[in-house]
Amino acid sequence: MSTETLIVWLVVGAIAGWLAGVIVKGYGFGLVGNIVVGIIGAFVGGWLFSNLGVAVGGGIVSAIIGATLGAVVLLLLIRLIRRAA
Repeated sequence: MSTETLIVWLVVGAIAGWLAGVIVKGYGFGLVGNIVVGIIGAFVGGWLFSNLGVAVGGGIVSAIIGATLGAVVLLLLIRLIRRAA
């Protein structure tokens, strides 16, 4: 993995995690937490979209959209698990 690819992953993860935190009110994990949530959300979003047959497109904007939607799903699952505990 090149340095540029790593930087893009971190930027997309940070933006997606921050946007998901804004959408799902009450969840902000700081910069590092948002990056982690965004990156995991990118995997969740990619998996969901591929299983549903949905294509968002190509490029950085579509990566941010997919990662944000996946991160929102992830944060909602975290909220459900915390309520159950």
